[in-house]
Amino acid sequence: MIMLYGSQQDYDAMAGRPGGKPPMSAEEVAAMHEHMGTYHQGLVDSGEFVDARGLSAPVHARRVQLRDGVKAVTDGPYPETQEVLVGYTIVECASYDRAVEIASGLLDPDGEGEYVDVRPVAEGVEDLD
Repeated sequence: MIMLYGSQQDYDAMAGRPGGKPPMSAEEVAAMHEHMGTYHQGLVDSGEFVDARGLSAPVHARRVQLRDGVKAVTDGPYPETQEVLVGYTIVECASYDRAVEIASGLLDPDGEGEYVDVRPVAEGVEDLD
């Protein structure tokens, strides 16, 4: 599983709202989506694609938490949260190194410091150690 990260500021920028990052134009957002679609189609064509999804903005999240033995639901994580999971791509490929190679293609070459994480999906309890 390749996990992609971002922040509420990234969602605001994609929506063209001013904030901590410069707003993206509709053309820039469309180009980003086209890149992701093309990249994923390449994985479909190679037989390595399993699934990919983007998640809605963090402001739409609700946190369910146990507090003093009582389940509590709150808004969150809050917009000021710096980093959240924004989407994922699952691939089935020949090796872990190949998964890392695929993940590197999901980085924006202009996004200095941008990163993704690659983690194997556990198939059973024996994979949890």
